[in-house]
Amino acid sequence: MTFSNLKLIKPLISALEKKGYTDPTPIQQQAIPIVLQGRDIFGCAQTGTGKTAAFALPILQLLDAKRATSKKGIKALILAPTRELALQISENFKEYGTNLGLSHVTIFGGVSQFHQVAALKKGVDILIATPGRLLDLIQQGFIKLNAVEHFVLDEADRMLDMGFINDIKRIIPMLPAKRQTLFFSATAAPDIMKLANKILVNPEHVAVTPVSSTTTLVKQSIYYVKKEDKRMLLKFVLKQEKINHVLVFTRTKRGADKVAKDLNKDGIKAEAIHGDKSQGARERALKGFKDRKINVLVATDVASRGIDVDKLSHVINFELPEVAETYVHRIGRTGRAGESGIAMSFCTRDEMPYLKEISKLINKNIEVVKSHPYS
Repeated sequence: MTFSNLKLIKPLISALEKKGYTDPTPIQQQAIPIVLQGRDIFGCAQTGTGKTAAFALPILQLLDAKRATSKKGIKALILAPTRELALQISENFKEYGTNLGLSHVTIFGGVSQFHQVAALKKGVDILIATPGRLLDLIQQGFIKLNAVEHFVLDEADRMLDMGFINDIKRIIPMLPAKRQTLFFSATAAPDIMKLANKILVNPEHVAVTPVSSTTTLVKQSIYYVKKEDKRMLLKFVLKQEKINHVLVFTRTKRGADKVAKDLNKDGIKAEAIHGDKSQGARERALKGFKDRKINVLVATDVASRGIDVDKLSHVINFELPEVAETYVHRIGRTGRAGESGIAMSFCTRDEMPYLKEISKLINKNIEVVKSHPYS
């Protein structure tokens, strides 16, 4: 199956070809035709399955078709839990809609609202927002949601985790009752379903790859190592395997800073990305990594949501996560869109219980690499 089979218009196909995308992912194959029919969707899909394109492409097509008859105002609202994810979605809309001339604005907290308000005043078709800043600007009278035809709630499970449920409950009544709603979550937990049932009308359910499964395209391996030898092992692996573009995960912000500092001392260009860094610093680090000016991006789990890098070949778990599902999310950063990837994990004696939980969740034993100097 190709994108052309999904009845997408020529300007979208051209934008996808420019990105090198020809074959839709399973979530895209399922969701795009349903969204084009104007139906509501409950989508169970995790990060890295291509779900942004699953809603962005058909929304762009529907807005383009109704351009002449639509009333002025925000026609599509996409709610995301974090700034990083909002920016990532924004980038996708920009790339896919490059030939259509529809305007989009991204708003989030933690930065001055001045430029965001100036952009809104020029008029906007698609608004990508985090809940707090959206409510803020609605209260100040800069945003009206009365013309919204398409509403997307992305990563609803994270929205609930981060305590945005009350914000969402305040936003929903401001939307027109007659609209299309697309709801995406990595899980279908009871509180998620309760929220979905409240805001969706006769939805189609689409689901791909539950969190317990890791893609077969990612080759996974484990290195047993003493805690004090981890940094030496990291340098050894980077050199030995000739890895020059890798996402490294740590459990703590301090750990991320330490690893990055240590690599830079050795002449390996590295940057840390975590919640204590300013928005500007995070964006610069991510851009440097995407442009391959930075070889190693060291991230904590919270900061990593929204990191979407084309053709990322390697992920290294410098520290194993305490929650097994997090491992699946981490290694899902590679092996995307049909490409193969490599995930390496360093494991100390006190991390063994985490490894056991991971093996149980993914239902397989990860290959152990014995031939390294710090074994």
